[in-house]
Amino acid sequence: MWVLVQDGTIVKTFEFAKGFTHNNNQYSKDIFTKWSSAEKEAIGLYEVVIDNTNLKDSKYYNNGNPLVTFSNNVATKSWPEATAKDLNDVLVTQEDIDNGLVIDKEVGDVKIEGLKTIHKRTIKEQASSLLAKNDWQVIKATEVTDYSVPSAVTTYRANVRTRSNEMETEINNTTDVDALEALYTYTEQADGTYTRPLGEWPEEVI
Repeated sequence: MWVLVQDGTIVKTFEFAKGFTHNNNQYSKDIFTKWSSAEKEAIGLYEVVIDNTNLKDSKYYNNGNPLVTFSNNVATKSWPEATAKDLNDVLVTQEDIDNGLVIDKEVGDVKIEGLKTIHKRTIKEQASSLLAKNDWQVIKATEVTDYSVPSAVTTYRANVRTRSNEMETEINNTTDVDALEALYTYTEQADGTYTRPLGEWPEEVI
């Protein structure tokens, strides 16, 4: 990414190299790759420095729109300070209804799902997907008299349900967005393995 600067003000932004006209001079896209930084800056063309200081994981934070600025002969693309997404559900208020901000909802209904709700639903979906792989055995056991679900499968299914409940509890117990994000963050252990506080699903039974 580059910007064209004139009298200290950004007059044009380039997301990719392309020809342009500046001060009655025509420049080809080749100058973006073939000219040195000094040569480009001599005509006011600066490569943009990316500043990710405020940029956070968009699954947990709203990052806002980036802004490109020019100061002290440096062009910088940066983001405003990120704001955490709602951890808990945001409920409809009477004010929301009075201001016409919601349709077909009553006071106390969920207006915006919080991260806890979203993550717990994902856990339920993952558990359901794991259980679905051997649902056929459970169904067969109800229809075929001389067939029973192998004990390993029964144990596995019980463990999946237990683990699902444990994961949901851990998610529900978080008190801020950073704590929720930390549940999913893998770190290296003394034995060289990587684990996360949320844990893993039981090993599948084939």
